Amino acid sequence: MIRKKDECQKELRERMRDGNGIVEITNFIQSPEEMSGKGRMFSRITLKPGCSIGFHVHETDSELFYFLSGNAKYNDNGEIRDVEAGDVTLCPAGTGHGVENASDDLVEIIAVIVYK
Repeated sequence: MIRKKDECQKELRERMRDGNGIVEITNFIQSPEEMSGKGRMFSRITLKPGCSIGFHVHETDSELFYFLSGNAKYNDNGEIRDVEAGDVTLCPAGTGHGVENASDDLVEIIAVIVYK
């Protein structure tokens, strides 16, 4: 199967997880079944300057981020760390994270959520 880029669903989420601004999400999958029931997200997340995803805990799943572009502040279970293009973060089940674009450039992230 091939899904062309114009077939991927885009959505805008305002104040995602009590963060700031509007987050753009391009969903590469249409349902968890496309990940053989092993996860629920495979997407590109775009954060404009000043936008963020607020801190939240993943109780029953894990989330991986791969930073495609930009520089961001990543809340790694309460510790704020600088991340940049090429970095990978992992938020295992039972821990939390958040991310903020504190720069003047776009931050683009590939996000994958997999079930525990």
